[in-house]
Amino acid sequence: MTQTRHPDTAKTPRRRVRWNATDLGLIAVFAALVAASALIAAIPVGGLGVPITLQTLAVMLTGLALGAGRAFAAVGLYLLLGFAGLPIFSGGRSGLGVLAGPSAGYIIGFLLAATAVGWLAAVVLARTANRTGKLRAVLLFAAAMVSSIIFIHGLGILGMMVNAKLDFSKAFIADLAFYPGDIIKNVLAVSVALALHKAFPDLLLRRVRTADTRP
Repeated sequence: MTQTRHPDTAKTPRRRVRWNATDLGLIAVFAALVAASALIAAIPVGGLGVPITLQTLAVMLTGLALGAGRAFAAVGLYLLLGFAGLPIFSGGRSGLGVLAGPSAGYIIGFLLAATAVGWLAAVVLARTANRTGKLRAVLLFAAAMVSSIIFIHGLGILGMMVNAKLDFSKAFIADLAFYPGDIIKNVLAVSVALALHKAFPDLLLRRVRTADTRP
């Protein structure tokens, strides 16, 4: 008796969820949000010209709300527009010249942090679908802090060492001034993201489930 061999579905690669008009609209909206946050209430810190803005809040919210792919596209669009000459970096700056300044590492870190926290957010939302909201909030906050520490603060310190010619200890101390504000901003980003996912389950969670179940 001949047995019919069925394909091993466990090894079948997942199909990528395609972006539609809604996704493109969300990418544009969150890119605009990141741009606007760079220009609101910039507070200079020290003499290096790296200000405290609401940008970290917008960047982390973008990742937490949209997931890795769309967050990468949104923050990447913001960076491309800024590099092209739109005055949407902190202090109204623009152009590739910002990459020669002490804040260059933070600017590049935004892209990587949004992507990383977006990927982690998708994992957390999928794994905590039947858990308490408090656990989900704690895990999302941990994801935001880890992503911002590694990419935003890590590359920020590197940028100050390269462009401002600071040694590691001085760059590290200068970077510490941003931690209290970033903790508060990450708490706010998680709170807003949770509210968005509760109001709009299709925003990310159902996309994750669709990608997991689609052959």
